[in-house]
Amino acid sequence: MQVIPAIDLKGGKCVRLTQGEFTKAEIYTEDPVKYALRWQQEGATRLHIVDLDGAKAGMPQPANLDVLRQILRRVSIPVQLGGGIRNEVVADRMLRLGVDRVILGTSAAQNDQIAQGAIDQFGEKLVIGIDARDGFVAVSGWQERLDESAVNFARRIVKMGAKRIIFTDISRDGMLGGVNVAALQEMLSAVAVPIIASGGVGKLDDILEVACVSAPNLEAVIVGKALYAGALSLPGAIAAAG
Repeated sequence: MQVIPAIDLKGGKCVRLTQGEFTKAEIYTEDPVKYALRWQQEGATRLHIVDLDGAKAGMPQPANLDVLRQILRRVSIPVQLGGGIRNEVVADRMLRLGVDRVILGTSAAQNDQIAQGAIDQFGEKLVIGIDARDGFVAVSGWQERLDESAVNFARRIVKMGAKRIIFTDISRDGMLGGVNVAALQEMLSAVAVPIIASGGVGKLDDILEVACVSAPNLEAVIVGKALYAGALSLPGAIAAAG
């Protein structure tokens, strides 16, 4: 299982939110590139970058484009990008910029035509982000909740041809209280495509718990706040994940 460090960008700074609340943003550094290089040096094989400003509002291009460009120039490992990517034009622009994978969340959940077009055009380069609040899909930077369950959306989007999913339990995100393993297992059982788990990792035992989930399609876990708070070391997490 891969461990993927997260870098959340807001106003050009590296921050972490608590349960997706923009008013609870904790700034870790005004130099996100420093952390990108650190995680690479400590063994990361991929970075997960989220443009929080874009996620909330939707943008013709990432709101933190300058920082993203700097990170892409400085690191040699693949970068996957989410937040505000609402259509194929923006997704294609980011891939041409050097992003390895683009994450489509809100627009995929709300517009089948956009979702199908992106799936057909980008294939393995596209990841569907499924963010769940109380089991239901949340969109627009987690500010709105839809009536569709996360599991139903996963089944539907995989039937459309989606190749990979990032599954986030919002209630656990930034809380350092452990991953919602029951919800993760339900998602893993619902579809056969690779799943990347996100939200809740706070200590080494959480990594071990996720690593012990018996599912061939569990590909990776994203770790954010625990790394920045010093509750978990990246080399230790990578070793525990096997």
